[in-house]
Amino acid sequence: MIIHERQVVMIQSGSRGKRSVLKRRVVMGLKVLLAILVFSMYVAVLFRESLQAMEESKARMTSRIAKNAHRKTVMHHHHAFRNAVSNYHEAINPTKPTTLNPIYEYSEEVNAAAERAFTERKTHLWDICIRRGMVGVYPPNAWEFFVSTGHGLAWCNVFKAASSSWMYYFNILGGYNLAYLQRTKTSPLELARQRFPRPSLPELVDALANSISFLIVREPFERLLSAYRNKIEGFRNKYYKMLAEQIVKKYRKASKSKDSTGPTFKEFLTYLIHHYKSGSRFDEHWSPVFSFCTPCSINYTLIAKVETFQRDTEYIIRQAGLESLLLNKLPNKKVRAISNRSTSDTSHLIPKYFSQIDAQTLDQLLEIYEPDFELFGYNYTKYYELIDQD
Repeated sequence: MIIHERQVVMIQSGSRGKRSVLKRRVVMGLKVLLAILVFSMYVAVLFRESLQAMEESKARMTSRIAKNAHRKTVMHHHHAFRNAVSNYHEAINPTKPTTLNPIYEYSEEVNAAAERAFTERKTHLWDICIRRGMVGVYPPNAWEFFVSTGHGLAWCNVFKAASSSWMYYFNILGGYNLAYLQRTKTSPLELARQRFPRPSLPELVDALANSISFLIVREPFERLLSAYRNKIEGFRNKYYKMLAEQIVKKYRKASKSKDSTGPTFKEFLTYLIHHYKSGSRFDEHWSPVFSFCTPCSINYTLIAKVETFQRDTEYIIRQAGLESLLLNKLPNKKVRAISNRSTSDTSHLIPKYFSQIDAQTLDQLLEIYEPDFELFGYNYTKYYELIDQD
């Protein structure tokens, strides 16, 4: 009897074990099926998103092709219409001189060249910023920016680098009448600041995130010579006349009390070098760009150059969509002032002025301006061939 009961218990225990194994297998199978189902849903979602991305890409490409075709059609009709109007006016009116420069003709080739140059300049600049350890060293100088939020532009004004031309453009954006701008005696800077007050740093940071930001640079020593000739050599401005007299008094040997000649270029450079070593702030007309517009702390959208001013300016204007407002609005006298001929005139004067200085002065001058040469891709080694070798 006891043996029989034990056999019954063993049979029941075996039966429960089989049911437990079967239950585990069922649960495991359900888990596997659930995992397969989840994975299938994930794959389906990825596939659907990929199809959607492909459709969106196809739609963008189609839209871009359509826009380009439309643009070419519009440009063709625009040129045809403008030529017809021009021919009509020439037939009924004699040619009249104009104070405005000719309209810029859009060129895919010129636009592509400008785009390549801007990309190369920006890449080169950041390579130098990193190599020289200048990233973030100089805080942004918001004081010198002109920001037009309504037109999506933020410009750091580098003095003696086509600044008067872009001041003129910003005054147009500020709503001033063209005829008024050409006849007024008020300083363009004063006019511009009435419409575009100096931004605070938070305002500048916000503007940079929503604007095409740019600056215009120039070969550093040509810019420096231009500033000297315009502000110091001729005693043309009351403030700079006082500064010039102070330079003569301090740095001219055996200076006469009533000496009427302005500082020589060498005397001016001596003043700059001593001013730099004292840690004093530079005047904006000869302040180095790396500390004035801080290109290693601000990720500018575009870096333009005086040497390619017309091409670069047209590119900036077109990128901002301001063709109708700004193209063909710059007076001829301003075009001549920043044309290649004007830049060439300054470069031709470089040997005359730099022959006045010695190697030590040049070395000390490069301590101040060498970063600008490197950041913006200019060569300074040629100046060692121009200096006084005695």
